Amino acid sequence: MTESKTQAALGKRKERIGHVVSDKMDKTIVVRVDRRVRHARFEKVLTLASRFYAHDEKNEAKVGDRVRIEETRPLSRLKRWRLVEVIEKGAEKRSLSAEIEESKPATKVAAA
Repeated sequence: MTESKTQAALGKRKERIGHVVSDKMDKTIVVRVDRRVRHARFEKVLTLASRFYAHDEKNEAKVGDRVRIEETRPLSRLKRWRLVEVIEKGAEKRSLSAEIEESKPATKVAAA
């Protein structure tokens, strides 16, 4: 009987889909989840954002990735979510040196 209760409880865990905004910590990502709501009085559509700290055991999510996170027990002071899957890879981060090389004007070196 306890197994069925446990499975039922696991089935009701909240899931959110958002974008990774930070992966600087070890085994932790920060996920931004946007939701659109209509203002009660003025009826203007607002986009509200929430930030969730999620556990990423394999450090597989990177900044810009679209991910699915799931509610879990408290893992630390702020972490109450865990990474379920990376839905879509974001734009690859380009190295700073590559950007500097592209910004330099092409110059011709004359042989002396």
